[in-house]
Amino acid sequence: MAQATTEQVLAATRQWLRPLVQVLLRCGITWKEFADLAKRSYVEVATDSFGKRGRPTNVSRTAVLTGLTRSEVRRQRERLADSPTSWTGYVTKASLVLSTWHQDPDFSDDGRPRPLPLEGERSFADLLHRCGAGDVRASTLLKEMRDAGALRETDDGRVEALMRDYIPQAMDADLVRLWGTVVADVSATYQHNLTRRPSAPKRFERSAVNAKVSADALPAFRAFLEAEGQAFLERIDAWLTAHQAPAGQLSGAAAIRLGAGVYHIQDQEVRP
Repeated sequence: MAQATTEQVLAATRQWLRPLVQVLLRCGITWKEFADLAKRSYVEVATDSFGKRGRPTNVSRTAVLTGLTRSEVRRQRERLADSPTSWTGYVTKASLVLSTWHQDPDFSDDGRPRPLPLEGERSFADLLHRCGAGDVRASTLLKEMRDAGALRETDDGRVEALMRDYIPQAMDADLVRLWGTVVADVSATYQHNLTRRPSAPKRFERSAVNAKVSADALPAFRAFLEAEGQAFLERIDAWLTAHQAPAGQLSGAAAIRLGAGVYHIQDQEVRP
């Protein structure tokens, strides 16, 4: 078995990062917020999973593994301890604009943002400079925020805020949570198969893909997958239910989360 090179690992990472970044950009997540999350995750995983004799990894070894300084490792550990699931990160220019628009009394009345002219005193351009977004062209930011539904232009030539927070494309909260769970499950399966001991069994992972299918067959494939995939998952669910431990009768045996997933593979969008 050939050993993967650093270049191959990074190339594979870039491949799965692309659809991830598509979602992050549509939700207004900047690269700095993602970088902050990645840094914290490096420290968290290195601390929890690379220790010796069952103990957490010490600061010096975590620094070596992650490439961070020891002071940065300590800082990230403190942030994990204080707030493991949430933090205040870098915000987008549009978010800064909306926040200032709602809070600065020069641009709002008791938290209600006033319609603003595009230029002049207490204008949209003035607002950009006030909140530190003056390095972005007003027309560019105006278009981005208008396309996201965060503001609108009125008939008299002013701009009016419509949202308190900037999200380039609204995403269903339940779908976002499901996205996190599904991607984590697929990643955990591959992580197990890539790093398992020789004595540990592989986790099932298979796919059926053909790169020469006519685009005209897409509707039929959707219907086929909906029917066959659902039928398969119902059989899986019946098996899992049959093997579910009765409530209160585990008798010390560990209960585990177990299951399988089916997903549609397609490398490009096809216009209906």
